[in-house]
Amino acid sequence: MIGVAQIRAALAAPHPPASSDFDYAPDLRPARQKLRPAAVLIALMQGKNGLEVILTRRAAHLRNHPGQVAFPGGKVERSDPSLWAAALREAKEEIGLQAAEPLGVLQGHRSITGFEISPQVGLVTGRFIPRPDPSEVEEIFNVPLDFLLEPRHMQLHSRPWQGVERGYLAIPYGPHYIWGASARMIRNLADRMRAV
Repeated sequence: MIGVAQIRAALAAPHPPASSDFDYAPDLRPARQKLRPAAVLIALMQGKNGLEVILTRRAAHLRNHPGQVAFPGGKVERSDPSLWAAALREAKEEIGLQAAEPLGVLQGHRSITGFEISPQVGLVTGRFIPRPDPSEVEEIFNVPLDFLLEPRHMQLHSRPWQGVERGYLAIPYGPHYIWGASARMIRNLADRMRAV
């Protein structure tokens, strides 16, 4: 069972290069892509059988990634003093998370929609009562960290995108389909954990 100390140690190691939504579809990688800064919170909390990851299902009416499983997060605002502050602000707005302790940062991830995402990893402190903002989030659910980091649960899938078959990583979990950037960032965390 993975513990907080192991996660801290893994995230303290030197960062590999940023990952990308095009890692599994290199032929679709644009020559140049203007990227906007974003931050997500990979929020861990103690569950009955170890650490769990808080995930959301995004509202169906959103312009970017509607209905997809995601970490709480979004664009970095000028008023945000740091990437951690941006991720925590978004988590408060989206799911009602009031406090978390920073554990470290994963390498960045470049999304197909033009974001340079900084995944901030934190441990939920205090009592967390999920309060989804209906304008952004349809559902909040937890997944055991051990399940997400298990390599045999990670699958390579594909689907048509702009007339071309695009490969991507997926982690099915019950009725939930975790894929794309979220699955890739989980894979990054799994790789970092195996490296220590």
